[in-house]
Amino acid sequence: MAPKYEWWAKGNNNRKGTPVVVKMENPNNWSMVELQSPSEQDFLVEGRREKSRNKNARQLTWVLLLKAHRAAGCLTSLGSALIALGTAVRRRIAAGRTDTETSSSSSSSSSLTIPKQKPRFLYSCLKLFLWLSLTLLAFEAAAYFKGWHFETPKLQLQFIFTMSPFATKALFDWVYTHWVLLRVEYLAPPLQFLANACIVLFLIQSLDRLVLCLGCFWIRFRKIKPVPKSSPSDLESGDNGQFLPMVLVQIPMCNEKEVYQQSIGAVCNLDWPKEKILIQILDDSDDPITQSLIKEEVHKWQKEGARIVYRHRVNREGYKAGNLKSAMNCSYVKDYEFVAIFDADFQPLPDFLKKTIPHFKDNEELGLVQARWSFVNQEENLLTRLQNINLAFHFEVEQQVNSVFLNFFGFNGTAGVWRIKALEDSGGWLERTTVEDMDIAVRAHLHGWKFIFLNDVECICEIPESYEAYRKQQHRWHSGPMQLFRLCLPAVIKSKISIGKKFNLIFLFFLLRKLILPFYSFTLFCIILPMTMFVPEAELPAWVVCYIPATMSFLNILPAPKSFPFIVPYLLFENTMSVTKFNAMVSGLFQLGSAYEWVVTKKSGRSSEGDLAALVEKEGVKTKHHQRGVSAPETEAEKKAQKKNKKKKHNRIYMKELSLAFLLLTAATRSLLSAQGIHFYFLLFQGISFLLVGLDLIGEQVE
Repeated sequence: MAPKYEWWAKGNNNRKGTPVVVKMENPNNWSMVELQSPSEQDFLVEGRREKSRNKNARQLTWVLLLKAHRAAGCLTSLGSALIALGTAVRRRIAAGRTDTETSSSSSSSSSLTIPKQKPRFLYSCLKLFLWLSLTLLAFEAAAYFKGWHFETPKLQLQFIFTMSPFATKALFDWVYTHWVLLRVEYLAPPLQFLANACIVLFLIQSLDRLVLCLGCFWIRFRKIKPVPKSSPSDLESGDNGQFLPMVLVQIPMCNEKEVYQQSIGAVCNLDWPKEKILIQILDDSDDPITQSLIKEEVHKWQKEGARIVYRHRVNREGYKAGNLKSAMNCSYVKDYEFVAIFDADFQPLPDFLKKTIPHFKDNEELGLVQARWSFVNQEENLLTRLQNINLAFHFEVEQQVNSVFLNFFGFNGTAGVWRIKALEDSGGWLERTTVEDMDIAVRAHLHGWKFIFLNDVECICEIPESYEAYRKQQHRWHSGPMQLFRLCLPAVIKSKISIGKKFNLIFLFFLLRKLILPFYSFTLFCIILPMTMFVPEAELPAWVVCYIPATMSFLNILPAPKSFPFIVPYLLFENTMSVTKFNAMVSGLFQLGSAYEWVVTKKSGRSSEGDLAALVEKEGVKTKHHQRGVSAPETEAEKKAQKKNKKKKHNRIYMKELSLAFLLLTAATRSLLSAQGIHFYFLLFQGISFLLVGLDLIGEQVE
């Protein structure tokens, strides 16, 4: 065996050490592969070990140089990104567009008679807190440099009570002394009480979130899944003895020229007997060009044999709820048993009805079957990625758990099939709030109807890509429930449902998840926490600031495991959005003007034929049904309309978010004086998060 090793050593001296293969296309694009070679013991050549060490040293030097080159490239890229960020900030500030500006052409208010003036109370309070915090920071900094290093309430009290105001010579010393006395005796006790109350609410909401996650784990462990009594395979064999009822499909839309072709094409390709389906295009558009384009698309599908009708209202009273209510008053609706509702950007797969309608067979108590949403633009930018985390948790956990254990959840307003009898029994669509979907769901629940959520049936759509659109959407989603809570509370109390269902509806569904969540999130992390930096006698434990929020964010992100790298931005962004949600909650609860605003969420038309084909292939459905459903704009009128629409887009500066950014950064600076480590880092990064959002740097960027 020895000669064999000697032959290897003689013939392969140049391979000893750690061979490295470097592939380099250009200085910024290279790759390195280390090849595994025999060890020194395998060669059994004593005299050549020193030479091998020299070669290893040279190779290690080359490796370090290459890695240093890569690090320099990363720093260069980071520098370029910072320069681009600075340019965007400078351009945003130079433009001077703020969220206080109103555009008469981009939004509209509700048809209810409500004052149009927006509430300015929250913004005024934020400015007051900001100026107060800056003043206090100046006092604290001056006291710090004078040697008054107060880190605990006891030290402050000992110093103050051994010191008389008449013994001080400087006016500043006298003012600061009385300020400390004021905060110890009058400010700290109520602030600590409010902090403790918010901590209790925080723990209750965290417990609710934990119970929901445990319920989701149980569903997965036991593989609980709604199963129809008639399988889809039986439906494909024909309608002889099968459950193929009359189905009405409704698509309400309003000035949504970017997506109308996709949704109309998708519903016209639904796999259902043509004589048993009717499609209603409910157009509330006030733009003549958009109206003509939608009419043309409907006529095109009528020529191809689809049973589709076009309806346009001159008076947009009630908006989406009024549109649906008007459509249900048509005389031919009485011939249909079920109604499927899709928003303008939703594109159901051809087998959507065959996966949802069978659940109604021999289940007369079932009023609603809700499908899950899937998104074509969830990776478009950071904003869409963070939205995907929230919506994945909403469908995977909240909707599914409430469906399995309570047979009740909030209707999502689209991608659902209703039993028409359930709608009529519950009073039909009402225009009294901006969340008509939640309204009809609550009233149907009070009348004893049951709901089913299908987590494995997806309907493709898109989510807002700009912060402006997302902000307006969240305002409507959080102000509407508070309006509805005020209106339906007497009906809930007087209803004949069980006490447990009343408790779930009042405390969990409305108060805890719609009112308490935005209240404590904004109050605790955006107001109380920075104030405790200036009133250190009131304290927030580190586990409240860091550990519990991190745990809750971890649970929220579980349904979207690919989003784990974004867990920290998600935590910070959720606290940032608490400003909008809190403002919306207060507006809805006290019926302020902004609670009745109805703004159609802007669409980008990202859903392409390739997106649909990929989703269809994933579901195992033939793509030929969708090849006609999605087409590019063809007419010059549509191209001009889209070009005109793009010109109206611009980024804004959001004053509430900017005010809170400076408030939190000021509090972070103050926390350095008292050496509060975890509080400083939280306030610093949260302040930076508010700053980025306030400058509209998180979503779609418009040149």
